[in-house]
Amino acid sequence: MVLGQGGRDERAPEHDRDALRSDDQAAVSAAARTAGSALRFWGESAAPREGIVGEADGLLKLRVTAPPVEGRANEACLRLLAGALDLPISRLRIVSGQHARLKKIQIATASAQTIRAQLFDLRERPRR
Repeated sequence: MVLGQGGRDERAPEHDRDALRSDDQAAVSAAARTAGSALRFWGESAAPREGIVGEADGLLKLRVTAPPVEGRANEACLRLLAGALDLPISRLRIVSGQHARLKKIQIATASAQTIRAQLFDLRERPRR
């Protein structure tokens, strides 16, 4: 992702604006927005164990033990991401994909660069 002044993507529109690359390795997508940053992830509910299990195709992959009933899995995903990013859960909001596995969240007051650094750090040294 190429960010210019004000956090705007400077590439042509036909490119994947949310793609994040670090050295030649695929990484999790994070995009700058005016009110913070956006992050796309793939969530698996009712899993045997909870955690961030990696990334594929520029999407963070999460597993939560909560069932996909009455928003419990969405809440568990937000709690898991808030803990991983050291942010209060009130700064995270699902903006699309409330009833799907592919979700997009808005992260208020966090820059895309900060999120990238924290997620890269998680990839390099996972929390136990």
